[in-house]
Amino acid sequence: SLLVSSPRVRVLSEEGQPLAVQLSAQWSSATDMVPDVYQVSIMTRLPALGLSVLQLYKSFDSHTTLTSSVRLHLHGRDLPVRPREVFPVRVIPATSDDFCLDNQHMQACFSGLTGLLQSVRRAGEEHRLSSEFLIYGTRSAKDKSGAYLFLPDGEAKPYAPKEPPVVRVTEGPFFSEVASYYQHVQQVVRLYNVPGVEGLSLDVSCLVDIRDHVNKEMALRLSTSIASEDTFFTDLNGFQIQPRRFLKKLPLQANFYPMPAMAYIQDKQSRLTLHTAQALGVSSLRSGQLEVILDRRLMQDDNRGLGQGLKDNKRTCNRFRLLLERRTTANKVQDSRPISFPSLLSHMTSMHLNAEVLAMPVAQEKPVPLALRAFQPFSATVPCDFHILNLRTLQAEDDSLPSAEMALILHRKGFDCGLEAKHLGFNCTTSQGKFSLGSLFHGLELGSLQPTSLTLMYPLGAASPNSTVIHMDPMEIATFRIHFG
Repeated sequence: SLLVSSPRVRVLSEEGQPLAVQLSAQWSSATDMVPDVYQVSIMTRLPALGLSVLQLYKSFDSHTTLTSSVRLHLHGRDLPVRPREVFPVRVIPATSDDFCLDNQHMQACFSGLTGLLQSVRRAGEEHRLSSEFLIYGTRSAKDKSGAYLFLPDGEAKPYAPKEPPVVRVTEGPFFSEVASYYQHVQQVVRLYNVPGVEGLSLDVSCLVDIRDHVNKEMALRLSTSIASEDTFFTDLNGFQIQPRRFLKKLPLQANFYPMPAMAYIQDKQSRLTLHTAQALGVSSLRSGQLEVILDRRLMQDDNRGLGQGLKDNKRTCNRFRLLLERRTTANKVQDSRPISFPSLLSHMTSMHLNAEVLAMPVAQEKPVPLALRAFQPFSATVPCDFHILNLRTLQAEDDSLPSAEMALILHRKGFDCGLEAKHLGFNCTTSQGKFSLGSLFHGLELGSLQPTSLTLMYPLGAASPNSTVIHMDPMEIATFRIHFG
């Protein structure tokens, strides 16, 4: 998505073919649109590690522009609404009816009163998946919560705003979203209607502002019908998954764990994964629940070295992806095993969240031949379970000449095969750990391939000019020195 200054916009591919565009409003508050700023969303396929060039023009012939529609649920609040001529806005003064958004894969239903998620229907099955905001206080004793210590005064209490929220529902051909505006938090749940990984999960963002709170911590709780009992799973630095158990004999704070990339709960039928774009604390205090701390404001030092409280809060955006999956195997999930793995779809979803596409606008005053061209470095697809951690040139012996050597660091992910894998829309397949590098790079001939230590300090074998096929086991990271002929 891009921001433009005119609603009359035309988008062309590099070859000059017109592309469909979803035009949405840019909002400064729950009911106010930003004047002369519009959000343009385009659907296009990008090559791996490559560039795709799009052309944007101001045009009165914008028959490929599809305008999104907006509904505002004010819940009895007397707020001024200034609709623009371009966007139809339907104002609903008071209603309590629930509503749903859907795409070809799933349907998400929301509360008409709160605007928060209530349930998700996928593959013909409806699952309870409700969300709510909570507030933790801190102890009244001498030792209180601080930068390093989490010492709550008991279980969390429901967040109780002074006024009911304004709920804004936007519906369009590429995505639809529900924005709920509370006093201290704004939540946007977006459902994409596009092929591929984007449309298989819910995009959730929470903009938190608790600068007027004193010794409070805000959390988001997800409640489901999944019979997870006392077990949940968190990742270790995005590399592997560790089972966790809620132990009632421990203090509440001892059951929270770091969540750098994801956490999930599961039973023998379903799994719910919460993907995150920022490291947060997470727990599952009851069966079927996931709870994540969004922001903390604490006024005192906790005597652990910082020397001050947490009083420099800003408006903080937390971004998540909610992925609900169904198991294909009927055998009972063994939560007592020391390891667990995300599904292949879950790995892809985490990648989409943490490695976003970069949009790089180039302004041109008048039409000239394009200086930029599409760039596609790979002539073949990388297997789905391989992740390129780094690909960089190595310094040449002669600084005046370009280097003919590159370093390639690969990670083969481990994944759970027992989760449903139909109609995922992947543009790749798995290959049992085999990866052919000989024909991978477009227009480059591979001269030799040499495995090295992870830091490229020591060779682990002789450079092979003949064999360019490598094999890696799951959960392994390997480094190779590549010489181009």
